[in-house]
Amino acid sequence: MKDRGSRQRRSPLEWGVRLVLAGAVGWIGYLSVMQSVALVLPDSRIEEAYALAPTNGRIAGRLSQTLYRPGASEADRARAVTIARDALQHDPTAVEAVATLAADAFARGDQAKGERLLAYSQKLSRRDLRTQLMAIELAVAQGDIPGALRHYDIALRTKKNAPELLFPVLASALPDPAIRTELVRTLGGQPKWAAGFIHHAARSEVDPAASAAFFRALQARRVPVPDAAGVAVINRLLAAQLFDDAWAYYAGAHPGSDRRQSRDPAFTNTVEARTVLDWTAVNGVGVSTAILPEAQNGLFDFTVSMGNGGPLLQQLQMLPAGDYILEGHSIGIEQPARSRPYWIVRCQTDGEIGRVELPSSSQAGGRFQGAIRVPANCPVQMLALVARSTDDIGGVSGQIDRIALRPAPARTAS
Repeated sequence: MKDRGSRQRRSPLEWGVRLVLAGAVGWIGYLSVMQSVALVLPDSRIEEAYALAPTNGRIAGRLSQTLYRPGASEADRARAVTIARDALQHDPTAVEAVATLAADAFARGDQAKGERLLAYSQKLSRRDLRTQLMAIELAVAQGDIPGALRHYDIALRTKKNAPELLFPVLASALPDPAIRTELVRTLGGQPKWAAGFIHHAARSEVDPAASAAFFRALQARRVPVPDAAGVAVINRLLAAQLFDDAWAYYAGAHPGSDRRQSRDPAFTNTVEARTVLDWTAVNGVGVSTAILPEAQNGLFDFTVSMGNGGPLLQQLQMLPAGDYILEGHSIGIEQPARSRPYWIVRCQTDGEIGRVELPSSSQAGGRFQGAIRVPANCPVQMLALVARSTDDIGGVSGQIDRIALRPAPARTAS
C-alpha cells in the first residue's frame, strides 16, 4: 500500500523529468537508426545518406569524393572541399575527406600540402583507392617506378574493383623494359592478383612481343605462367606475323623443339591448351576428330561421313628451305584410293608445295612416306591431313598413330 501511495504522490516535476529523459532516449535512438541507414546506402545515394547524417565524417568524406570527380564543375569542387573540411571537424580519421583535400591541393599546384595530406591519408588507411591512385601518379611524376608499383600492389591487394581500373594501365606499360623488370620483381612476391594480371596481359591489345618478353622474364624468376596464357600470347604473335618471336617463346616453353621438323610425332602431348604450333584436331559438319594422347604412344582418330570432307588435323611449321621426308603410320584406313585422306603442305603465301597420299593400312604394315621440298620464299607452312569428300555410304574413318615431317638425309656424292 505504501508503494502504491508513493507512486500516486509523484509531483508534476518528476513526471516532466521522466518525459524529457524518454524523449532524449527516443531521439538518440532515432539518430542512431538514421546513422545506420545512412552508412549502408550506396554511393549512388550518397546525397540521401548525407541528408540523413550530415555530421557523420565518413559519409561526408564519401560525398566529397563523389563531388570532386574528373570533369566536375568548380561549384561542385568548392562544395566538395567545404564538406571535406567539415567532415574532418567531426571525424579527423575520415580518410575520404583527406583524399579530397589532397586532390584539391595538387589541382591548385600546392605540391607540398598535397604530399602532406597524401601522407596523412596513407597513415589513416591503405584501403582508399583514390589515395593509392594519387600516390601512383605522384611516384610516376617523380620517376619512381618501384614506388608506383608498390602502390599498385597495395590497391590491387585491398580493393576488389581495382583490377578493372588498373590492369589495362599496367598492361599498356609492358613495352617499357624498366617497368616490365620492376613488375616482374613485384609478381615474384606472388601477390594474389598475379594470376589475374597474367591472364589479362595475355589477352590485352598491348604489343604481343612485349607480353612474350614479360612472360619469359616471369618464367626465369620461377613465377608460374598458365599454359592458356602462353598459348594466347603465341597465337597473338602469329596473328601479328611475328613468327620468330612466336617460335622463340614456344621453344622456350617446349625444350627440345626443333624448327626443322614437326612436333609430337606420337601424340604424347597431354596439354589441353594448344597453339597452332601443336597438333590441332579440326571438327565440323560430318567430321568428327579427336587427339587421344598417351604418355608412351597416343593417336589421332577421325570419322568423316558421306559427302563431307576438309582438314582433319593440322600443325603450323616454320621449316627452313630444303628437302624433307614426311612419314608415319596409319590404322584402319581401308577405303578406295578415291576416298582416302592425304597429307598436304601449304605455303602461307603461295599455296600447296607438296602432297603425300595415304595408302590403305593393310599395305606396307600401315607405313607411309613421301618427299616434300620447301622453297626459299616459303618461311611458314601448314601441314594438314585432308579428307576427300566421298560418296561411299560408310564414309571414311581411321587412325594415325605416328606422323613426322623431318629433313631428308643429305645425299652423298657418288
